[in-house]
Amino acid sequence: MDNNIEFQEPEEELFEHHRFEVPKGQAFLRIDKYLMQLIPNATRNKIQQAATNGDIYVNDVPVKSNYKVKPFDVVRVLLTHPPFENRIDPEDIPLDIVYEDADLLVINKPPGLVVHPGHGNYTGTLVNALAFHFDNLPLNSSERPGLVHRIDKNTSGLLVVAKTEAAMTHLAKQFEDKTSEREYIALVWGNVKEDEGTIEGNIARHVKDRMQMAVFPEGDQGKHAVTHYKVLERFGYVTLISCKLETGRTHQIRVHMKYIGHTLFNDERYGGDLILKGTTFTKYKQFIDNCFKTLPRQALHAKTLGFEHPTTKEFMSFDTEIPQDLKECIEKWRNYSKSNAAEEEES
Repeated sequence: MDNNIEFQEPEEELFEHHRFEVPKGQAFLRIDKYLMQLIPNATRNKIQQAATNGDIYVNDVPVKSNYKVKPFDVVRVLLTHPPFENRIDPEDIPLDIVYEDADLLVINKPPGLVVHPGHGNYTGTLVNALAFHFDNLPLNSSERPGLVHRIDKNTSGLLVVAKTEAAMTHLAKQFEDKTSEREYIALVWGNVKEDEGTIEGNIARHVKDRMQMAVFPEGDQGKHAVTHYKVLERFGYVTLISCKLETGRTHQIRVHMKYIGHTLFNDERYGGDLILKGTTFTKYKQFIDNCFKTLPRQALHAKTLGFEHPTTKEFMSFDTEIPQDLKECIEKWRNYSKSNAAEEEES
């Protein structure tokens, strides 16, 4: 038996603060080093202290800091107090409500607004705003009030929020069964070859960079993901596309588009904040810098949302304007593309 493991019956209720499933292919590594890579702002000293206190569990058994993780281990950090992100303080943050009735509301989320509290964002989120504006919203499976689905912090667009338990169940099932309809508008690097296409590929956390997701085409890990895309307009070095989601995985469009060689414009996390296509001219670099200043985030907007109403059973569709920052960036590219075409005709 492993000497690092000692059985221990927890005397009081414990709360899960972190949970990681060790991926296939992970080399044997001390658990303190492993957790340092995964937990933001964690020091080795803090992790070792947590292990000494018996707070780090592998496969439901407490381990010491010299335990070596192996593939398929389930690592959990359990503490006697609830995680800070589970505490939701109501905050008076204005909401752009597109539609509301007794069962649900549809919100147009601005870029920069985090949907729910988490590492580094414990206040100022959409959930804090919902707690202020509404009482007794139902909790989803992650204990988050009202949320049926989420969109990334720097993605703008439509989001449905459930106001009753019945609405939460009914709407969540539609997202799970892929009967809800969602269309996104994105500006991506490069000239997308096909006018339309489908990207399929399992998505899971990146093996080396845990802040990123990645595609695992063999399907041996991650969750099944399908994105349908269609070209709306071509600007030469970038392309404006529409994406319809069949599944809703974390960073799905961002990861799938990068996978086929068309990273989202100014998507910092996935390398889209570099000049990936174009010329080496200073004038072009200045143009790109201006675009990045106009749109200081990934070029992605959740434009339409459709679902069956939980009570009336009527199919409801919502559409929203492309936000100003993305609209201006598209216009810059449109003008650049036209002036380039005109220059080529003259020469």
